[in-house]
Amino acid sequence: MSEADRQQYQRPGGEPSGIHDSEVDYSSPLRYGTGGAGGPPSEQQPTSVSGAGVSSNRSTQRPGLREDQAERRTIALEPNAEDGGVVIWGTDVNVSRIERLFRTFITTFTPQEGAPPHYMGKLEEIYVLGDRHLDIDCVHLRQYSAELYRQLVTYPGEVIPALDVVTNAMFAEQYRDAVLEQEIMVRPFNCDRARSLRALDPEDIDQLVTVRGMVTRLSPIIPEMRVGLFTCSLCDQQAQSVLDRGRIVEPVLCPTCQGRNSFDLVHNRSKFTDKQRVKLQESPDEMPAGQTPQTLLVYAYGDLVDTVLPGDRVTITGIYRATPMRANPRQTSILSVFQTHIDVVHFEREKSGPDDIGDGSNCLTPARVEQLRSLNQKADLYERLSAAIAPSIYEHEDIKKGLLLQLFGGADKHFKDAGHFRSEINILLCGDPGTSKSQLLHYIYRLMPRGQYTSGKGSSAVGLTAYVTKEPDTGQVALQTGALVLADRGICCIDEFDKMTDHTRSILHEVMEQQTLSLAKAGIICQLNARTSILAAANPAHSNWDMRKSIVENVQLGHALLSRFDLIFLMLDPQDEMYDARLARHLVSCYYRGQDAMADESADAQLMRDYIGYAKANFQPKLSEEARIYLVSEYVEMRRIAGRGAVSAYPRQLESLIRLAEAHARMRWSSEVTKTDCQEARRLQREALKQAATDPATGLIDVNILTTGMSASLRKRRTEVAQAVTAYLEDSGAKVLTMQKLLEEVRSRTERLISRDLLEDALNQLRVEGRIDWSGNTVRRR
Repeated sequence: MSEADRQQYQRPGGEPSGIHDSEVDYSSPLRYGTGGAGGPPSEQQPTSVSGAGVSSNRSTQRPGLREDQAERRTIALEPNAEDGGVVIWGTDVNVSRIERLFRTFITTFTPQEGAPPHYMGKLEEIYVLGDRHLDIDCVHLRQYSAELYRQLVTYPGEVIPALDVVTNAMFAEQYRDAVLEQEIMVRPFNCDRARSLRALDPEDIDQLVTVRGMVTRLSPIIPEMRVGLFTCSLCDQQAQSVLDRGRIVEPVLCPTCQGRNSFDLVHNRSKFTDKQRVKLQESPDEMPAGQTPQTLLVYAYGDLVDTVLPGDRVTITGIYRATPMRANPRQTSILSVFQTHIDVVHFEREKSGPDDIGDGSNCLTPARVEQLRSLNQKADLYERLSAAIAPSIYEHEDIKKGLLLQLFGGADKHFKDAGHFRSEINILLCGDPGTSKSQLLHYIYRLMPRGQYTSGKGSSAVGLTAYVTKEPDTGQVALQTGALVLADRGICCIDEFDKMTDHTRSILHEVMEQQTLSLAKAGIICQLNARTSILAAANPAHSNWDMRKSIVENVQLGHALLSRFDLIFLMLDPQDEMYDARLARHLVSCYYRGQDAMADESADAQLMRDYIGYAKANFQPKLSEEARIYLVSEYVEMRRIAGRGAVSAYPRQLESLIRLAEAHARMRWSSEVTKTDCQEARRLQREALKQAATDPATGLIDVNILTTGMSASLRKRRTEVAQAVTAYLEDSGAKVLTMQKLLEEVRSRTERLISRDLLEDALNQLRVEGRIDWSGNTVRRR
């Protein structure tokens, strides 16, 4: 260190400050981890820290903490202070004091009185499991030291590196035989400055913030150069250049041979880190009414890449940044408009299923698990949980029980030879307008963390699947996923299902059966996972439900799509005076409920969310021998009791029965499916088939309505009309007839009412058989 620099760090009056050169070298944490930080370029010494008995050498710079590499000086304040009064230039951060406070916090802090030190146990977990990070709850930090918490939030780029050094030093002292490939990183979370995306403002720039949102897009992993190694082509002199404001500056002058512009970049000896661009969208529950959702760019580095997926609802803790925009990338002039983003320090996902929760004990406290166990022991558990679904909606008990089983879902089944059998349950609600179909969809959507809500007219095939876009960083073509992919392992609620175009509905065939989405766009050929349950609502084509028509004629949906729903419920207006009086009393009572009742309903929803998540994480029920025998006999009985020419069950109905029984067993926290589970599943399926698959002409259940779009009785009538047309053509000997003439003649030969649509179906059948030619209004006999 030069004499001028040594005088800079002296106390007033010329007295030495007592700070070693290594301390001064570290006191610029914007440079920590890079060779020569804090000293002249000629002194390429490794960075070291000496404070609170800690000394550590960092080999790499932690990405995402600093935007620039401008050197910051330390200044001496308060000469009589215990730590020498040295703070980082432009801040009130005293590195030695921070290290001492954080060391004491790690060794002494306990969330509960009498418990062992909490974070010493975390260090032991790092030693046993080999993790690379230490999660620090900012609430704990604030309880211990308000000053340390304030400095962490206000100057995260300066404080977090000091916490990293203390943590690594303590770990090395505690476990001397441990060998870590990389240094331990401190990840603070649960910051009190929790904001919604639209609440972030310039006051938060360069500070630690916590925001919530939904991940809508992930970029491919980008290798970002942190340190570039250059070699002189004339004398082989090596020089390093550190990332500065997003750029690696090439050395101009060689200090050895004085050659200009003679350096070449050596890629394989430069240092890179993983970087990923994440697009975060405002959570629906935080979005004001009538506003469009706000989005924010988030950058993840190192082992934080690929820790979240599109569709996840996450809580992100990171440093809020603002970068200037350039009018021309080749010019140094910048605009007055800045772009903002967050450099992630910590990710926390909302738990929704086995892929997110693990063993179910990592995210729930023991007290919460015990509360769930006491709920599971209730004799009326099934009724309690079903009644907790949309309690403001009157009756519809069987529909709520079906939705409850959909939330639990069946067990995943993967076989090497037979392939994958879906475990998700699909439900369709249809009926008269104003019967609370949309309300049920909204409740299920808000209940599930990975839920997506869309409407028929407002949805396109691209919005449901994926579209092609270009990455702004790399210019490469990438896929932007749609609602079905974002709802993977969740529920996709589709309202106004009947208003969708046929092209849009056609993409649901693969999703509802194979649980995948095959795409071939712009040279990208892939198969995306869409393991989502479909909850759809549809209104009749002519406003009111016509009981004289089948469900296919009422909602005018394709039979191939209807057959993929496990349960189809009708929600009709009974138009009964007693029912209307009870419904009116229930609706009026909902309007004068107090805030306590609303809070209880919210608590019930959170309790159900935790109960479902714990059940899906810990229980994968399998069929017992008793259940297997019952299912086989029941399926044979379903096939036998069908009327002549009608079919009351197909293999899809049997698979639906198995999924419903598994969901009922999981709801009971059982690993085995019993006969009782199968009986309840059969009852629900029977109630749904009574409503959706009943032939209006005969009153019998005929699954052909769902699978082929036509009941056996209607098919029989069509055959009779075709025979009557053939008989008339043979008897009359006419070669050419008009449709109106033929309709009148056929009606005169039978006592049944024959509609024009039925006659057209019969003529189509005769044309396929090659007996007639039919074009427009003219029928010709062959």
